[in-house]
Amino acid sequence: MIRPETEADLVEAVRTATGPLRLKGGGTRSFGQADAGQELVLSGLAGVTLYEPGALTLVVRAGTPLAEVEATLAAEGQRLPFEPPDLRALLGTEGVSTIGGVVAANASGPRRMQAGACRDSLIGVRFVDGTGAVIRNGGRVMKNVTGYDLVKLMAGSHGTLGALTEVSFKLLPVPADEATLVFSDLPPERAVSLMADAMGSPFEVTGAAHERGVGTCLRLEGLAASVLYRAEELARRLRRYGSPRRETAAASAALWRSIRDVAAFAGKPGDVWSVSTRASDAPGLIDRAAAWDVLMDWGGARLWFRTDEGSDLRAVLGSFVGHATLVRASPETRARLATFPPEPPAIAALAQGLRARFDPRGILNPGLMA
Repeated sequence: MIRPETEADLVEAVRTATGPLRLKGGGTRSFGQADAGQELVLSGLAGVTLYEPGALTLVVRAGTPLAEVEATLAAEGQRLPFEPPDLRALLGTEGVSTIGGVVAANASGPRRMQAGACRDSLIGVRFVDGTGAVIRNGGRVMKNVTGYDLVKLMAGSHGTLGALTEVSFKLLPVPADEATLVFSDLPPERAVSLMADAMGSPFEVTGAAHERGVGTCLRLEGLAASVLYRAEELARRLRRYGSPRRETAAASAALWRSIRDVAAFAGKPGDVWSVSTRASDAPGLIDRAAAWDVLMDWGGARLWFRTDEGSDLRAVLGSFVGHATLVRASPETRARLATFPPEPPAIAALAQGLRARFDPRGILNPGLMA
């Protein structure tokens, strides 16, 4: 195991590597498996580099624990816009989630549908590529966008293009209040229709999800008087779907933490898949996989399925617009079913070209996204 404490240490470790390196942050997101290689632990590159609450910007080293970042922001009444999930219970992992790991996975929670994904809040990156070169892109202000947008490229690359050392974010204030309207007993097609109507309303819905046994949930955030007014008006506008109950403050926050972390599937047997698709297609996909539990998020654009162990959900769903990622499974299943879906030839060629450019020796997490 190699554990660099500085960027210079990381440069030396990559430059002198004679074989594959398996990049690791806090070890909490282990749903993809790189080929065998020496473990390169990045959690030593920690600490806040720059925080300007007045400018709503944060620069932080990639190995910094996510909990530390969130505590620093909360002290100033601010937060990361994209609501990063904690999937440790779902995946059965331990460790401490790092902010670099969040970026590498482009990990985004229920607020993505309103505030965008992790990559949309990311305004700058610094990383070491597979040759040992230090590359910086973006900056510390939102208007600094020049040249190739490597910032967006690094988010979701799972360490296959470079080892992150520093990341910069734009932030948002924490709302003063929140409430959630919960509609019960809706089938998937009606739930998707309700969520679409809510998101198309002027009432600024920041979360729209559906969980069997819980209901169809619509979150509103803002000043207390605004939340109360919007909740009443939205319930009135959607009355054809039934009369919702209203969860407020702490109860609403707890509900969305559960949805964010896919808590309904934690500790239960079977494999877990994440499906990204068009919300309008969600009911049809749920019908195809009717034998299994499902949770809808992002208004129906993200589906979480808990399937029988070893089941090939992609084969069951067949052709659809979107993709299915195997998030939790046994090593035996992973040996048979790829974690990430196959890419169209044009995209695969582009991805291969990028990896050849940033990691010509093929040493950074080889095989992870194959």
